[in-house]
Amino acid sequence: MDNSFIEIAIYQVKPTKVEEFENLLNEVVATQKEQTGLLDLKYVKREYNIDYAQIREGLPPHKLTKIVKCVKYALVWEFDTKENYGKALKVLYERYEKELNRCLISPHDKLLGGRIY
Repeated sequence: MDNSFIEIAIYQVKPTKVEEFENLLNEVVATQKEQTGLLDLKYVKREYNIDYAQIREGLPPHKLTKIVKCVKYALVWEFDTKENYGKALKVLYERYEKELNRCLISPHDKLLGGRIY
């Protein structure tokens, strides 16, 4: 076990705001990479789905073909300490909170905790 601190955030982006959100991420990521104590940073766009039949057969996931309600993104970023995470989050919110929230259908979910593996 190590002492690093991780945030996983799930963003539900309005279908009409996907391009704006992804363009904003270019600037957001550059800011995130500058933060003291950052160990890892990843964004994932949900583009695939898999069902239990595919899992049982060992088949690959299938590509999503339509947007029903929103486009989901996940952020995973890891810091050496929760204190450095807190400082980085403050910078991010001061600079981008309003722009990010305009793209979302609801406030993003956060999972926070220390790394166990």
